[in-house]
Amino acid sequence: MEDEPLAGRRRVLKALTMGVPGAAWAARTTAADANADAGPHREAAASTARTLKFFNAQQARAMDAIAARLIPADELGPGAKEAGATYFLDGQLAGAWGAGDQLYRQGPFMPGTPEQGYQLSFTPAEMFRHGLSALDEATRRQDGKPFAELPPERQDHWLQAMQEGTVDFSPLPAPVFFQALLEAAIEGFFSDPMYGGNRDMAGWKLVGFPGAYASFSNDIERHGVPWRGQPVSIAMAKPHHAQHGDEHG
Repeated sequence: MEDEPLAGRRRVLKALTMGVPGAAWAARTTAADANADAGPHREAAASTARTLKFFNAQQARAMDAIAARLIPADELGPGAKEAGATYFLDGQLAGAWGAGDQLYRQGPFMPGTPEQGYQLSFTPAEMFRHGLSALDEATRRQDGKPFAELPPERQDHWLQAMQEGTVDFSPLPAPVFFQALLEAAIEGFFSDPMYGGNRDMAGWKLVGFPGAYASFSNDIERHGVPWRGQPVSIAMAKPHHAQHGDEHG
């Protein structure tokens, strides 16, 4: 029965990846606010110097705080903040995705249905700059501090207000921005580490994902058996493939 706590958090994170409404708050409750005292996980993350490409320091602090509330660290391992979700998102926003390179940007822009996906004129970079600025402005006005400096319970209040649309970030709909933040935290927690997030493959280790192996077909057939190997990122797999090819050349 030693795997039950891990299985419980796996269910929460699976719900997050499927976009189930309210999953972010389930993660916070299940983790029992352990991110407020993450101990070695937080210290390890803070000790690694990394360069920001898109966010300024205040925006990065806000994103760290948001990631820490959406997917907290707990006794099973690091959360999204410690896994570097902010740096994953920072790299994406600094590139073609942030510039809206693949978005259709000709008007008119009108409200759509949930099935139609993103319908706004903002590029991702514009959305995150406006949204984080609007969030800090709102918290300063009501609580006297930027979001990152608020106690956890007030941070949760603001995130829930965004999710429910009871805060006004016009012209950016707050629920759209909340969903973008949630997706960024999830992607930063589970992406290949070569993209800046999932530091030390924390997300993969948590759910038992093997990563970029050339083949693990033997393990696929072992139904109901936990995968116990060490995950491999794309960056780690390249020299492995080259060596494999030399041996059979």
